[in-house]
Amino acid sequence: MQHELGPFTVADWHALPPREDGSRLELIEGYWLVTPAPSGQHQWAESELIRILKSALRRAGRSDLYALGGVGVEINVAQQSALIPDFLVLGTPPVGSSFRPEHVLLAGEIWSPGNTFREKQDKFTHFAAVGVPFFWSITQDRRGPDELTAYRLEDGHYEVREQVLLGSGRKAVTAAPVPVELDVADLRL
Repeated sequence: MQHELGPFTVADWHALPPREDGSRLELIEGYWLVTPAPSGQHQWAESELIRILKSALRRAGRSDLYALGGVGVEINVAQQSALIPDFLVLGTPPVGSSFRPEHVLLAGEIWSPGNTFREKQDKFTHFAAVGVPFFWSITQDRRGPDELTAYRLEDGHYEVREQVLLGSGRKAVTAAPVPVELDVADLRL
């Protein structure tokens, strides 16, 4: 293996054993990004959001699409980047631990207060660069999500299409593989 400081490859990323502490290890341009294990509020929001996405996919009759969380996306092998979004919608059966970006229709992140601007920008930029059509960004406070911003890829960059704020009730989000109705309050404890 290369020097412990990098750069590392997507093959190195695949060779790593699962992290026992629940943290996530991502690869950005050859260097590790370690994020701590998600909080209980984060995991609750993630599981509820995946449930909502699965329900929307079923209602739309899209048995060919799959909503899940915590799996890797091989962003760019040449640029040595691989990310693990909090949740995603795949257009291929979810067999394996990572997927090519062309199979990802929606990627999303639930940002903790400790996430840096650089972390957010890196993920946003990388998913846009590989053509993931939709990206959802969810901010949260101590009790869970307080805002969802849904983006659609337009001319190689993400454009805001909808925002759902805590207290605004149930809203339709169309910047997704199928329309999704949700209330941010349903993602909170």
